[in-house]
Amino acid sequence: MLVFTRKRHEAIMIGDGVEVRVLRVGRDGVRLGVTAPPQVAVHRREIYEQIREENRVAAQAVASADAIAAELRGRLGTSASPAPAHDAGDDRH
Repeated sequence: MLVFTRKRHEAIMIGDGVEVRVLRVGRDGVRLGVTAPPQVAVHRREIYEQIREENRVAAQAVASADAIAAELRGRLGTSASPAPAHDAGDDRH
């Protein structure tokens, strides 16, 4: 781990596009400001962990659904993919 000492209004740079700046130092904590490009996700650690867990659960659900669909196709004796569903809001014929 790299450790920095910074004072209020001082910053560190991560790569070419992420800046972390000390905005306020108080007895209860430090307020940081992060400037990053739009394609770089920035989250508090606890939110990041929640997102990872939800993604893991969703991936397992998709894998389970795929396994169930394969089992049903096997029972029906077909390997064809189902036809795309019709969009009820689509009036084109």
